[in-house]
Amino acid sequence: MRATTHSATADLDAAVPALRGRPTHRPPTGEDPSLRAAYRLCRRIARQHDPGIYVLIQLMPAVLRPAGWALWAAASVLDDLADQQDVEPAERAARVDAWTRALQRDLAAGTSGDPVRHALVDTALRWRLDLSGLRGAMNSTRDDTRGRHFADWAAWRSWCGEGIVPWVDQVRHLFERAGAPMTLRLDRQRDYQWFIDGAQLTDVLTDLGADLARGDLLLPQEALDAFPGAEDALRQGNWSTATAALIRELTALARQWVTRPAMTTGMHPGAAIVLDTAACLMRAQLDAVDAAGHSLLRHAPRPSLAVRTRILAPARIRSKLAWSLTHLTVPGPRRPAVTVSGPSLEAESTTLRPPPRHPAGARPPQIAADRMPAHVAVIMDGNGRWAEQRGLPRPEGHRAGTAAVHEMVYGALEIGLRHLTVYAFSTENWKRDTEEITAILEAIRRGLDDGPIRDLDVRQRWLGHPGQLPEELVQALLREEHRTRNRTGLTLTVCINYGGRDEITRTAAALAQAAHAGDMDPHLIGEDDFARHLPHPDMPDVDLLWRTGNEQRTSNFLPWHSTYAELYFTPDYWPDVDRRDLWQAITEYSRRQRRHGGAAQ
Repeated sequence: MRATTHSATADLDAAVPALRGRPTHRPPTGEDPSLRAAYRLCRRIARQHDPGIYVLIQLMPAVLRPAGWALWAAASVLDDLADQQDVEPAERAARVDAWTRALQRDLAAGTSGDPVRHALVDTALRWRLDLSGLRGAMNSTRDDTRGRHFADWAAWRSWCGEGIVPWVDQVRHLFERAGAPMTLRLDRQRDYQWFIDGAQLTDVLTDLGADLARGDLLLPQEALDAFPGAEDALRQGNWSTATAALIRELTALARQWVTRPAMTTGMHPGAAIVLDTAACLMRAQLDAVDAAGHSLLRHAPRPSLAVRTRILAPARIRSKLAWSLTHLTVPGPRRPAVTVSGPSLEAESTTLRPPPRHPAGARPPQIAADRMPAHVAVIMDGNGRWAEQRGLPRPEGHRAGTAAVHEMVYGALEIGLRHLTVYAFSTENWKRDTEEITAILEAIRRGLDDGPIRDLDVRQRWLGHPGQLPEELVQALLREEHRTRNRTGLTLTVCINYGGRDEITRTAAALAQAAHAGDMDPHLIGEDDFARHLPHPDMPDVDLLWRTGNEQRTSNFLPWHSTYAELYFTPDYWPDVDRRDLWQAITEYSRRQRRHGGAAQ
């Protein structure tokens, strides 16, 4: 998050004495005067701290606005605590930490004597928001107190993702809870990332003068080095030819990033209007930055009232119409104070359980760390044939295969495997009988909703394309990705509606689009550029690819990641395997000599 010249903590300090001593027990309707006062304060902080955000919140349905005020007021207060220049950095960091810890206690108590946290706790409990995702953003704000330096755009984007995305995601969850989901199609996720980056770059350019006065230059070194002399001029408060060229380049880049019309495709019209209006306001802000010239180094430029009115007047009319035609879900009485499963900032690992022991008492073999694979990928073949062999319908084989998946997860956790990827449903599987397809997808959905791995230290991810998949399954997959995103044990990637050639084709298309947009030179594209445009850029190469079912082919599975994978084929049908078979596969891998094109040792 970024700070502006108005101090949210000033409003907060003035309001706290008026709230102290008020009753802490409130009726479930939320009619407590202290709560109303807390939300009013949050509204004032949002309006004064960031007017642009405030007008966007006002485009939300009225029932969601108080929650929006509370979220943005909390972010603003943390920004101010981190930016108090008359306080030593270590003390500023300690204050941010103290505020964060106090919020955790307040969530557990269901109330707070601090008005902003009072409203935020009420918002979290009333709308069933999981605030654990804000832990990283709050830590990022704390770390801002030590100053920032970004070597390149990749480091800068990582900062954006840590500090901005979690807060925006909370707003998206609000829309979802109200029955008007701000759903992003999976093929538009990259547009969303560019949009967030563009919003942050717009903010950095707008506040350039204020940041420089504090000694901060929040632009990547990679961008500064492209304009020799610009960095020195900026740090000295001078407007030079190089500085002007740098600002022109960056405003053009930010304008390109925030212009993502396809991002809102298929989204609820009310939510789409909010995002489209945000893009229009940011482009107007960038025009103001461009026009500011040397005054940019002294104060933050703003679009004229006429420009803002031209954007906001029609947006208000359209949003009012969109929300008037939408049946929204209004929360009932507020939920009680947080329990173990409620919204919390604490790491979820405290409630996770270990995997169950193998029924026969089998224990994993001891494999030296340097002989362990980091990533095992499995083609789970033979479900249908297993059922036919027993005179059962093929769908019964897929239901039986679900237990084998659980066994693989248990075994992976016990032996210390970091990444496990399973091929659950391919793009070619749509050719199968409808009943069999239904059984496969239903088994996946049931596992997501109430499967036995939900409470294990497993980070779940989905690799595939949403096209043709039932919307409720897509939402369940995304929900589990979000719910388990902070887990640090095993990363389980489930490939559903996945095809390797399809993945490569879409990645190549994303590269072509980036080259066409001027984001990269097509003559300089390398393997690393391709890998960064894959759906999961952080997925490591496959070390061991294992296929059951007595077939010996890779079937369009992870072709990019499996180029140097060791191949391992076994005859048993998938429902007949358990964790001991995974351990045997890993043991076999540990005996092999991997040369990657080098000579044998």
